[in-house]
Amino acid sequence: METTQQVELPPPPGVISSIKAGFDVIAAHITAILLPLLLNLFLWLGPRLRMDSLFNSVKAYMIEVWRAGGIPAEEIQRSVETLEKSIPTINLFWILRTFPIGISSMLSSPEAAQTPIGNPAILQVDWLSLAGWIFGLTMIGWIGGGLYFRSIASISAVNKDELISPFRAVFQTILLSFACTVIFYMIAFPLLIAMTLLLQVSIVIANIAVLILSLISMWVIVPVFFWPHGVFLRKQNFLSSIASSIQMARFTLPTSSMFILTVFLLSAGLNFLWSIPPEDSWMTLLGIFGHSFVTTALLAASFIYYRDMSTWLQTVLERMKLNAPKRA
Repeated sequence: METTQQVELPPPPGVISSIKAGFDVIAAHITAILLPLLLNLFLWLGPRLRMDSLFNSVKAYMIEVWRAGGIPAEEIQRSVETLEKSIPTINLFWILRTFPIGISSMLSSPEAAQTPIGNPAILQVDWLSLAGWIFGLTMIGWIGGGLYFRSIASISAVNKDELISPFRAVFQTILLSFACTVIFYMIAFPLLIAMTLLLQVSIVIANIAVLILSLISMWVIVPVFFWPHGVFLRKQNFLSSIASSIQMARFTLPTSSMFILTVFLLSAGLNFLWSIPPEDSWMTLLGIFGHSFVTTALLAASFIYYRDMSTWLQTVLERMKLNAPKRA
């Protein structure tokens, strides 16, 4: 004979309550916004690292290669004009903002030529220094991101004994970020080739494929968003952290999707507000402070949500075992 024990399950953590808790904890630890504040100030008032000279040095060779490939002259002209407009707007110091772990920042307006203290200094890269700059800035971004995430996790955690050490935080950040980069390119290149082929066949089919990929992405974004959290809150290595986030997404997808959507809407919507002042006005300081505070608060909210949801999920799984049918 089988008997079933009825066990009442607790409600899951709320989306709004987690976000409110994130703002409260950062308001009580305002120094936590120091790293994004400094990075924003550097990207705003600091020098620009550009590749205009590098592009000009290879432009003639690039045009010859296109001509040899049979590309029409009109298409070459359009491409060159587009590159001539876009290349000078690129600031390679933006690489300091790494993903998925990194210090939050506002990307400076590409059209901005002046700051309140005058024209920014312009640094140029060449073929010999380009790879070194990219590698160095990426490593600085990963190291800074690991320390930034650890600092926010430390003020969001209940059990301070479970906090990861700074050295291990940086080491796991580099491993996780490198793994994410490899996975991204392994997925992106085949998709790019497939979409290019579909566009050659039919635009309608390509649009349908984009719609299907958008629906599938909803199942991917949630675990990816929480990939780093187990590293900083539970001392997990990057593989265990990825596995934990996938398990949490599996059981909490609707609520977790709503949390991520709310965070995205708040961050993207307020970014329009922070970008209203022109970059040659000191009013931009208000936008930088607001952006640094809000993005740090949302990061703290994500740690609080992950912490509470992991505890809730563990409780639910234990009670489900108690509620499993038993033979008399």
